[in-house]
Amino acid sequence: MTATALPPPIRQLLGFVWCQTRACAFAGALLAGLAVSKLLPSLPIARYDVLFCYGVLLTLSFWLRGWESGRDIAVITGCHVIGLAFEIVKVSLGSWSYPEPAVLKFAGVPLYGGFLYAAVGSYVCRAWRLLDLELVRYRTRAMAVTAAMIYVNFFSHHWLPDARWVLAGLLLVATAGTWVCFTVQGVRRRMPLVLSFALIGFFLWVAENAATYVGAWRYPYQLHGWQPVGLDKFGAWSLLISVTFVLAATGRSRTPRHGAQREPGP
Repeated sequence: MTATALPPPIRQLLGFVWCQTRACAFAGALLAGLAVSKLLPSLPIARYDVLFCYGVLLTLSFWLRGWESGRDIAVITGCHVIGLAFEIVKVSLGSWSYPEPAVLKFAGVPLYGGFLYAAVGSYVCRAWRLLDLELVRYRTRAMAVTAAMIYVNFFSHHWLPDARWVLAGLLLVATAGTWVCFTVQGVRRRMPLVLSFALIGFFLWVAENAATYVGAWRYPYQLHGWQPVGLDKFGAWSLLISVTFVLAATGRSRTPRHGAQREPGP
């Protein structure tokens, strides 16, 4: 059976999955690099340092091939820096660790760790372009303030009461009535913005399980053998993705093209 012979809903679903797969190209390549690095024999260079070089080369190759624009690289760099700051605080508090040695390591965090957040930024930027995203009734200021509070709470809950449930409620209020419109095979569709956060959060939780399995980092309960990442991280990612989304949305045109952009690439 050819693709054109499939029922339209199935064709739409497959088209959506294919666009999502393309949007995940950076994250997929990074995860593949993590898995391969685990299988490499002993090298004179620390694995974490090799992964940092790999991440830099990956970013440059995506930019040179036109898969990421200069603006996308700026967003990805912002995600990298914010992610490193997040990692430094969390590692210092014992939330998780990077037990392997490295030269390019600061306060217990290898510099490659920021690429884990850069990969999320790459996904959002590529999905925005490939699916021709348009935000309807998006509250720029409310989202920026809510995302900032969510980011700060991931630090402050170590000393102050954890406000994530309150912030989840605020996020629902900030996104109430906000829709993400997107194009799949020429058909314009939409979904609530908050639903997209939940879906992305779920797949980030799945990716986190895969990443910890190949030794990207370790939670305390994984130091003596891998165990699945707790389901509470699904909720954490669903909140934290708002930070990346706000960065990616800043300065974007509100004029939709009503057609996914073609680009050289997979």
